[in-house]
Amino acid sequence: MELALAPEHRRGHGVRYAGLNQGRIDVARMRRSLVGVPLPRAADGRLVLAVDVSPWLRPDADTCSADRSATRSAEAWANTRMVPGWPYSIVAALETGRTSWTTLLDAIRLEPGADLAAVTADQVREVVERLITAGQWQRGQPDVLVVLDAGYDAPRIAHLLADMPIEVLGRLRRIG
Repeated sequence: MELALAPEHRRGHGVRYAGLNQGRIDVARMRRSLVGVPLPRAADGRLVLAVDVSPWLRPDADTCSADRSATRSAEAWANTRMVPGWPYSIVAALETGRTSWTTLLDAIRLEPGADLAAVTADQVREVVERLITAGQWQRGQPDVLVVLDAGYDAPRIAHLLADMPIEVLGRLRRIG
């Protein structure tokens, strides 16, 4: 499988597909590897992590698909139409400035009825612990900033992570 037809731009995904064809991925090793790469930092040297839930929509999947939930697609937000799928909680390190680049650090599938604040706090705790182990954060550096969208209970998540070198910034919902 190639990404471009021009000879000077041909790239394949050989190693990834070879690993997938073997039927196994060492997820813990992959997670440790992801936090070991050079990560973007804010002007003060701080790591900035964003957490968000993104759905993997499966509107045509059989109804017997395990743990499927009702999720919203981007176009469904306006009309509140729900689509079957699997929601994933994603943690990424953010670039600064006017860019849309991020460095994906973790993704987990949310179970139906999951306590989003508790799951998010556990996921962020595990990511930050891996960052510390990898030497990405050390005592004396600015705390890791975790940015949350309006759908999160930022005060509760901050409380659950109070023992970590983390600051939580949450966007508030518009009232009314």
